[in-house]
Amino acid sequence: MPKQSAPDKRPPDTARRSEKSRRAIYDAALALVAEVGYPRTTIEGIAARAGVGKQTIYRWWSSKADVLMEAFFDLSAQAAQDAGQQPYTIPDTGDLAADLKAVLRATVDELKDPRFEAPSRALAAEGLVDEELGRRFVTKLLEPSLQLYVDRLRAAQDAGQVRPEIDPRIALELFVSPLAQRWLQHTGPISYEYTDTLVDYALHGLAPR
Repeated sequence: MPKQSAPDKRPPDTARRSEKSRRAIYDAALALVAEVGYPRTTIEGIAARAGVGKQTIYRWWSSKADVLMEAFFDLSAQAAQDAGQQPYTIPDTGDLAADLKAVLRATVDELKDPRFEAPSRALAAEGLVDEELGRRFVTKLLEPSLQLYVDRLRAAQDAGQVRPEIDPRIALELFVSPLAQRWLQHTGPISYEYTDTLVDYALHGLAPR
């Protein structure tokens, strides 16, 4: 009679289980805020949708805002990975216009990504009426990206491609702010052609050369 092998008594892989739960929570939070809006999204709702206990969520995050912020970071990183890009980077090829156009084209792709668009609009809209949430949205999600533009423009100043007296923090608004406004308010389509034109107008101005 063949000898039976001993049962596998290895402990469960808690790291894998935790990652699976974390991913389910991200997906549930983003789906809920898109479907019902930020005010009606709750920790209990996220937990039920993700198939976890709410104590699991509170073990990792202190509020639904924290869950959503982290879910957005993860979503942006995933979108960049799918596109073969490094998240939160602006290239420095020595050609400022080409570099800005490249990163804004990637931003267009992200803004038009169905995974990103609905929850992002819901969170951005709520940030306009909830001052605390709005500050956290800007601080945690927008400001790190804006700083990358500042750094790239300063490098261009060092290379003599941008006048030294220009304030990079103001200059970046010439192409970032119009895109954000058009996307949020549906004032027109967003496309590569549109963002390329923003860069050309910002770098070369409107006066005859």
